Amino acid sequence: MADKDEEQQQQQPLHILFFPFLIPGHLIPMADIAVVFAARGVRCTILTTPVQASIIGSIVDRANSNDDLSSQSVHVAVVPFPDVGLPPAGQRGTGLVSQEDKVKFGRAVQLLREPFERFLADSHADLDAVVSDGFYHWSVDVAAEYGVPRLMFLGMGVFARSCSEHVLSQEHRHNPDGDDPDAVVSLPGLPHGVELRRSQMMKEPHYLEFFRCVYAAGRRSYGELFNSFQELERDSAEHYRTMLGGRAWFVGPVALASGSKDVASRGTDALSLDADGCLRWLDSKPAGSVAYVAFGTLTSFSPEQLRELARGLDISGKNFVWVISGADAASSDLWMPEGFQTASRGYIIRGWAPQVLILNHPAMACFVTHCGWNSTLEAVSAGVPMMTWPRYADQFFNEKLVVDVLKVGVSVGARDNASSAEAHQVIGGGVIAKCVTRLMEVQGDVMRKKVEDLGVKARDAVEKGGSSYGDVGRLVDDLKARRSRQRD
Repeated sequence: MADKDEEQQQQQPLHILFFPFLIPGHLIPMADIAVVFAARGVRCTILTTPVQASIIGSIVDRANSNDDLSSQSVHVAVVPFPDVGLPPAGQRGTGLVSQEDKVKFGRAVQLLREPFERFLADSHADLDAVVSDGFYHWSVDVAAEYGVPRLMFLGMGVFARSCSEHVLSQEHRHNPDGDDPDAVVSLPGLPHGVELRRSQMMKEPHYLEFFRCVYAAGRRSYGELFNSFQELERDSAEHYRTMLGGRAWFVGPVALASGSKDVASRGTDALSLDADGCLRWLDSKPAGSVAYVAFGTLTSFSPEQLRELARGLDISGKNFVWVISGADAASSDLWMPEGFQTASRGYIIRGWAPQVLILNHPAMACFVTHCGWNSTLEAVSAGVPMMTWPRYADQFFNEKLVVDVLKVGVSVGARDNASSAEAHQVIGGGVIAKCVTRLMEVQGDVMRKKVEDLGVKARDAVEKGGSSYGDVGRLVDDLKARRSRQRD
């Protein structure tokens, strides 16, 4: 009888807990990863808070309506957002303007440790693994306490991940150039030569120490999941595994792998009113004639820079869709030139935009982007070349990948890390116009061909027989083998 019970246990589907960070750029791809594993017969639970559950509601509902008998459902376990005095809008993590609210949000992140520990205390015997965001670096200790293997997901590509590790290593702590912001720092030992100005690098001690904790926890984890695919970052993937000793599985692009179809409302419970007419407006434009301008949900600019960006789009003479979010949208009456928006040549979206649909529209010619990893992957998947304008964190590394390694973009020349409190260079409208024109006219065809080829490879990677499809299967098999060893 005992043998029969053990056999039944072995035949039970794997159960993985997903514990995403609270901001959309981390939350949405992890929800997509859960859908990918559910499609391979894994029982998936996402542990999150009420506001975050509403943001990923359409992704989860779509997955659970799948008629494929081999698929498992995706369950969302909701725990209260810690009571730190933030209203629901602040709980999204994207509209935090005051330093006080940012401190409250950081406190809430730390307080999530208690419900995470409680969930593992109640369910660890039923769990085969936990995938937690790298920002919850303490989760590796909690998972180890209950004997559950922890996989880290950080939401960046492996090229940026390797660069970041090198920046934090001992050889970069010595600064022979003092505080010279224009001093060039080379990152040795990488498969591709990488150089950054010191002004582009994160240098605040508390940020550096935080990421040292994140990466140290990653090295103590079972391995790491990357929302990427081998064909995009093959050299960096090999470097990560051989030189840095990391166990890695490449499962992306997860937005493609999860089979998302209803992408207009993907990852939001509040689509912008301006977004509704955007696709109809694009339908009226010739193929390859529109620049898409969007900098994610966390990026903001000075009023002076926003005025220059508007001037640059005007000087370029090109059609454009410009997504303005957060504080920049709230203050647009103060910085936007009078009469700037025209129904014929420009379309402005204030708030959340259906970015995947916009990038895949035939009218799209290029993407003016902050180089967030999700946006970079979406542009690659859609076959759209990029004008790169990084602001902070891994975005400067992503720019190097796009411009120098893949050669599918041009740089606007951003020199400053926006996380610094120091004054920042304002990029003039003439420079912006020149870059847009260069990308849409001079080099557009060559870069578009390269990025379209990458888009084909991205789609192939997530299909049966593709590299990412295979990595998902290998991890599933690995966890099943571990379960068998644990029960022998």
